[in-house]
Amino acid sequence: MIGGGITGLTTLYYLQKELKLRHQEMNLVLIEASETLGGKIRTVQNGEFIMETGADSIVSRKTNVAPLLEELQLTDQVVYNATGTSFIYTSEGLKKIPDESVFGIPLSLRSLAESELVSAEGKVVALKDYYTPNETFTRDDSLGEFLEAFLGKEIVQKQIAPVISGVYSGDLHDLTIASTFPYLLDYKNTYGSIMGGLAENKQKYLGAGNKKFISFKGGVSALIDALEDTVSQAGAEIYKGTAAAKLKKVADGYEIALSNGEKLEADYVVLSTLASSAKELLQDPHLNEDFDQLYTKSLISVYLAFDIQDEELPYDGTGFITGKGTHLKCDACTWTSRKWEHTSENKRLLMRLFYKSSNPHYEELIRLTDDELKQVGMEDINRSLGITAEPVSCEVTKWHDDMPNYHLKHRQVVESLERKLKDSYPNVILAGCSYYGVGIPDCIANGENTAGQIMERNQEANT
Repeated sequence: MIGGGITGLTTLYYLQKELKLRHQEMNLVLIEASETLGGKIRTVQNGEFIMETGADSIVSRKTNVAPLLEELQLTDQVVYNATGTSFIYTSEGLKKIPDESVFGIPLSLRSLAESELVSAEGKVVALKDYYTPNETFTRDDSLGEFLEAFLGKEIVQKQIAPVISGVYSGDLHDLTIASTFPYLLDYKNTYGSIMGGLAENKQKYLGAGNKKFISFKGGVSALIDALEDTVSQAGAEIYKGTAAAKLKKVADGYEIALSNGEKLEADYVVLSTLASSAKELLQDPHLNEDFDQLYTKSLISVYLAFDIQDEELPYDGTGFITGKGTHLKCDACTWTSRKWEHTSENKRLLMRLFYKSSNPHYEELIRLTDDELKQVGMEDINRSLGITAEPVSCEVTKWHDDMPNYHLKHRQVVESLERKLKDSYPNVILAGCSYYGVGIPDCIANGENTAGQIMERNQEANT
């Protein structure tokens, strides 16, 4: 296993689980270049504040998560996001995202009617979703074109796109339905309406109120720590602070050269790294054409903690997404101490700002020092919320060219890579967010699926 993020760890976990059930044995090794496991999941404890340098939560409605948490005995550590209003920051200030909406898409006529973000004309156009059938769109089509075709450009651009772009790095028109929200197409085809389909399945999305996400009392790294402890105790060998330098096919399998000079032999190799790292490991021109078509985006995260109570926020909510045409530089701002009460034990104000590579200011921002980025964050908070207090703590993280960006041909590129690997490197398996989904539940599912592939191939080889 090369890569110690959530996918690599869950692959190990599910492999050990299957091996135990079948009374079989396999030497399992995990190689991670960093001194810590977790990849983009890393919790920082800074005094009384808990800060996440990467992912800050897990989607609660994904059914594959709860069984894993129960098996890892993490259920009693689970915390849910606090309920509260989310906003979009416009040139006219903060505007509320309707409560009864999913990723900005209204679930009812009332939700559509009450939107402060869309004009009366835009609301009338959105109604065509109820009477216009889908005759052309498939899962491989553009998400942006699909939504605009049935809901209209105004509501997509002003209310839906800012929310979805906060989850997926990239323009909606460059994202496929399959890689984002395939169920929206299913709803359109089944119920005749995107909004109607969401309304019929309302309980799935709003059944727990606004508690749509989970974390842990000590932060998301609790999941990583539990997985590491479990797979280690079950016999997996873990290399930390040691990079895989080269992967070579040999007569009896594969040879992995490590940065410490050591060489390992393996029957199966899982590459749960970024695609760019997998490309460097394989050093195969035949694969490079596909690897070069897997794109990435970047993100700067800035946490600011203040010695004031978070009740001093002028709004009752959990944060905002920045719309187009404003004077703010941030793409979004989470009021973390409001959204996640466990992150500030004394309820002092903790905020997190995001700056994405699609941001027109990004090239300027990425060259700034941490202290200069702190100043940029303070200016954005002052302009949007009127808060002028000096931060008592700051945590800056730069994820440069580290965030997978699925485009319209992403699935075809991955399928091409899979075919070529099967022919040239039959037991080398790609895994992780560069290929199969960016959310933690997607990565967990991919880890379980990867473990299943290895078990299946091993059974075939021994029969």
